Amino acid sequence: MIEIKELTKVYRDAPALDRVSLKIEEGELFSFLGPNGAGKTTLMLILSTLLRPTSGTAFVDGHDVLREPERVKREVGVLFQETSLDGRLTGRENLEVQAVLYDVPKEERRERIDEMLDFVGLLDWADEPVERYSGGMQRRLEIARALIHRPRILLLDEPTLGLDPKAREAVWTHIKRLEEMTTVLTTNYIEEAEALSQRVAIMDTGRIVALGPPEELKASLGRDVAHVTCSDPEGLRDLLSGLGYVGDVQVDGRRLSFTIEAGRRKELLEALSDYELESMEVRGPTLSDVFRSHTGRSIHVPFSQQRTGRRRLGRKRRRMG
Repeated sequence: MIEIKELTKVYRDAPALDRVSLKIEEGELFSFLGPNGAGKTTLMLILSTLLRPTSGTAFVDGHDVLREPERVKREVGVLFQETSLDGRLTGRENLEVQAVLYDVPKEERRERIDEMLDFVGLLDWADEPVERYSGGMQRRLEIARALIHRPRILLLDEPTLGLDPKAREAVWTHIKRLEEMTTVLTTNYIEEAEALSQRVAIMDTGRIVALGPPEELKASLGRDVAHVTCSDPEGLRDLLSGLGYVGDVQVDGRRLSFTIEAGRRKELLEALSDYELESMEVRGPTLSDVFRSHTGRSIHVPFSQQRTGRRRLGRKRRRMG
């Protein structure tokens, strides 16, 4: 459904995308996971024909994004990071505008708008101004708007950025219901990629560093992750350094983080049995550990982007849901 070939985008001699190539199958729920600056949004802008690559190309449902942009636009629905809803209009009116822009037949508009509002659980709010919607409700309305022309492919750029956990899970629920649609999303939330994706492309500095189903990517590490807190971290680091199945020991205050070979937990417990520990946790790897194994860094979401809240839509509004 989507084929990306050697896609490159350079800004002032700095590559935002560096020869990215992959295929996304029809009906697949696919995620691009990576920190800010990894190239995820640049890729989505190119796929939606709003940005031209420096070199390479992409095909969306068989149409070249460079040569057939109008055909591509008809096949995709897009949700961008920043909202473009009109807060003074009602939810229904926002969808009406989108339906007109995409030439939805007049005799079908009312039924299709109601169908989309019902799909995202906003039918009871259809005639309320969007400025009264919560952040989560706005994102759900934007999903409905992206689907109003019945596209074959849905592109979601950071669909839950800035939402609280409850609102984020509500958006996840609606994304999961798009079973037959090819859905591509970008995120820097580890749990979002793991919860939603059939396959994940982990990106860093414009490149794909790992690609595959989440469970396979985690299993590929062949190691568990341990966190230990103690009063003598330097002494414990020396002890751990002598254990051949322990690797990548990092010290942060009194907390040590390290990896161990899968299946060696019992040996680790025996090795530390005489050591006074305040706490200890051993778990399987996450996609964050996969990212660290390929880049030597952690995915970090700035606090300003983790805060919950809603973007302004003009004048001050009252939160109603």
